Amino acid sequence: MRRQRRQLLSAKPVWPLAVARHVLQTVDSTNAHALRMAPSMTGPAWFLGLEQTAGRGRRARAWASPRGNFYATLLLQAMEPPEQIALRSFAAALALRDAFVALTGLPNAFALKWPNDVLLNGGKVAGILLESSKGARGYDLAIGVGVNLSGAPPASMVEPGAVVPVSLLGETGLRVTPEAFLDQLAAAYDRWEQVFVTQGFALLRQEWLAHAAKLGEVIKARTGAETREGVFETIDPAGNLILRMSSGPVAIPAAEVFF
Repeated sequence: MRRQRRQLLSAKPVWPLAVARHVLQTVDSTNAHALRMAPSMTGPAWFLGLEQTAGRGRRARAWASPRGNFYATLLLQAMEPPEQIALRSFAAALALRDAFVALTGLPNAFALKWPNDVLLNGGKVAGILLESSKGARGYDLAIGVGVNLSGAPPASMVEPGAVVPVSLLGETGLRVTPEAFLDQLAAAYDRWEQVFVTQGFALLRQEWLAHAAKLGEVIKARTGAETREGVFETIDPAGNLILRMSSGPVAIPAAEVFF
């Protein structure tokens, strides 16, 4: 197993053509920095922060950002309508899973949690945050990715019922640098971006569902003060969660999901 992992780590992928790479020792937030840089950028670019001082997650939650973990943002110009642009979160999730599997050789250990998390052995190892602003042409899209490479927040820091955070190092014993993880992720995302642009969402949806956590099982979806419980049936062509309840199927565009 150790020899196999050494071989996986030594196989450095090819960096995507015409995509810039910026490594920052310290940054407030890679998403915020990327969107500030957008007016001066001429093409897609990855921004890797080795440390964040004001990282944030969904719903503007503070995100602990110690050194050793992975904080990066892909900035690109998106020309589609906002509802289609948002589907790139599924491309990012698939790319993250591909990167993890390429590094670990453990395909069965990783699952995708709607709407924007990656699980390792049932615990949250990575999250995705999309933010955008209106650009000169289309939208400037920041695809932010956070990965617990070497450490994870304690379970006491997450709300009751939420998935417990885990780290890649803690679960697999594999130590990966942020720079090495970016090599894998950038190449993987480029492949899924090409699929999305040329073929649309259908193939991404099919592949995402093939790795979805708790598909066909009872889950809870919380939106504001309302919590719905039902069977996770699928995601629809718009990326909505389809929850089968006693009253019938319900499409949920955004929610916090609990198992």
